[in-house]
Amino acid sequence: MADKSLFERQLNHVTIREFTDEPVDPALVEALKDVANRTATSTGMQSYSIIRIVDEKKKKALADIGGQDYIARAPELWVFVADVYRNSRIAREQGVELVAEADSDRFFQGFTDAVLAAQNVTNAVEAAGLGAVYLGSLLNDARAVIDLLNLPKLTFPVFGLGFGHPNQSPQLKPRMSMDLKCFTDSYVVLDNYLEAIKDYDEEMQTYYDLRDANRRVDSFSNQVVTRLKGATKNRAALAQIAEEQGFRLSKEK
Repeated sequence: MADKSLFERQLNHVTIREFTDEPVDPALVEALKDVANRTATSTGMQSYSIIRIVDEKKKKALADIGGQDYIARAPELWVFVADVYRNSRIAREQGVELVAEADSDRFFQGFTDAVLAAQNVTNAVEAAGLGAVYLGSLLNDARAVIDLLNLPKLTFPVFGLGFGHPNQSPQLKPRMSMDLKCFTDSYVVLDNYLEAIKDYDEEMQTYYDLRDANRRVDSFSNQVVTRLKGATKNRAALAQIAEEQGFRLSKEK
């Protein structure tokens, strides 16, 4: 029989950005490492790494990069990294140079491995009664993160994960109907997306984001325009930065 508590946790997931001062139990930290380690990875190559940030100066630097001061206050701050470097070294130490080690396939394998590990850790964090926040904002300046964390070639920062004991109770954020995101056998293109999300637009305007608790959020349709009308500085160059890290994302010549 399905574990109802697991389903309930997943269905009531909220992002936690503020935490108490209580540290995360070291035994739990080790258990979460084990959870990450048991995550499924592409072809079993385990092409990711985690950097646990304990240096307060580095926490502050990452908060500055992300433009979010709460990053520095997270009791646990982990950065998940796509990592092909380790396996490259393992091969080279056997006298083998891998022609395909830096291609786009290996990059996306590492990126996906890191994401899956982070989601597994988050599930375990929430199962332990703690809360977490994903920190994609670290890609505001990927080069700065690479320098700060001494990331070698063939690695790339994916995002951060902050977690600890919750010090807030956010409202459950509305979600778009799965009818618009889950199809059978083939992709479904709608005639009118604004009409399809009309009810969702109205529901979104009842939601209060605790980052600005006195103001309701805008409709989803307006958020789409606001967020997509211009590229975030530095983020438009992420593919270029990945290539600076030794990956070959463009078509082979």
